[in-house]
Amino acid sequence: MSNVGRRWRRIIRAELRDIRVLLQESWVPLFLFFVILVGGALLFQHYHSCFDRDELDFGEALYATFSLVFFNPTLAFPSNECWCLRVAYGLIPILGLAAVVDGVLRFGVALVSKRDRGQKWQVAMASTYDNHVIVCGTGRVGYRVIQELLRYGREVVAIERNPEGRFVEKAKALGVPVIIANARRSANLIQAGVKQADAIIPCTDDELANLDIALDARDMNPHIKVVMRMFDSDLARRVEKGFGIHTAFSTSALAAPIFAAASMRFDVKHSFYVGDTLLNLSTVHVRANSALVGWSVERLEADLGLRVVCHQVGGCTDLNPDAHLELKAGDEVLVMATLDALERLNYLNKPAKHTI
Repeated sequence: MSNVGRRWRRIIRAELRDIRVLLQESWVPLFLFFVILVGGALLFQHYHSCFDRDELDFGEALYATFSLVFFNPTLAFPSNECWCLRVAYGLIPILGLAAVVDGVLRFGVALVSKRDRGQKWQVAMASTYDNHVIVCGTGRVGYRVIQELLRYGREVVAIERNPEGRFVEKAKALGVPVIIANARRSANLIQAGVKQADAIIPCTDDELANLDIALDARDMNPHIKVVMRMFDSDLARRVEKGFGIHTAFSTSALAAPIFAAASMRFDVKHSFYVGDTLLNLSTVHVRANSALVGWSVERLEADLGLRVVCHQVGGCTDLNPDAHLELKAGDEVLVMATLDALERLNYLNKPAKHTI
């Protein structure tokens, strides 16, 4: 199914759920309005002679009752002998309008105005998601995570405690249901569809809250994948090992490699650990008169112990460069390497000094 078709299907499902919720909230005045209409119609039909009518079918009697609610009677005022109808003529408009104002109008306005209903509509939309990712916390990190997930084609439901959060409206603008609630409460995770979700990412600024959310989600959905935001790398490893959480990233552990590489003046795009080994994606511009000119991709990888990810020259990018390709001045190479390898590469890329 296309994204457009899936979106419309979800909206229809949310509308049906929303109608059901609204009916549950407004059933008393709606039922009273129904009783007034049907009861009045049956009363008018039974005492049709009071209106100087030989007979009165139910449809006409129902229409007469409806018109009377809005002070527009279609039947003549009952004769003196029919005191009960005279009382009904006075009560039906009062009770009917009260039911209309309290239930019918409120139901109609709420059904049409989704923005004014706020969270109830967000919950209704969230209830239509399946195999989605729940992001807890829509701060700077959470919002970036949402953007990346949407870029990968994943469906996202967000939970944010602060209704005035900086990125709440931005997340909604991306089409993501945002439930304003405390994610540490099980009922709120259920509203976000934790039992049907594929993964949950607690990325608030509170480590204990993240752990609490993760364990609660795992308790309700044992198969859910949990990716946690943590600041203490040692605690992250213990949580991953002790609680069976698939991945527990330390924010400091992710940021520190980039800071370290940047301080060494390497053009690092991204850094990550593979086990205990820190690898960096770095861009190298081959300088004129440097030792790298004339080196092949094969030699570069073998001598320096790195991996050439792509080669770019003149706007043309090769994601799988030939091993025998020789580097020329002005070429741009993206490599994956350790800091030691990058340091050696940076040294070889310095222009040769001319002696007189």
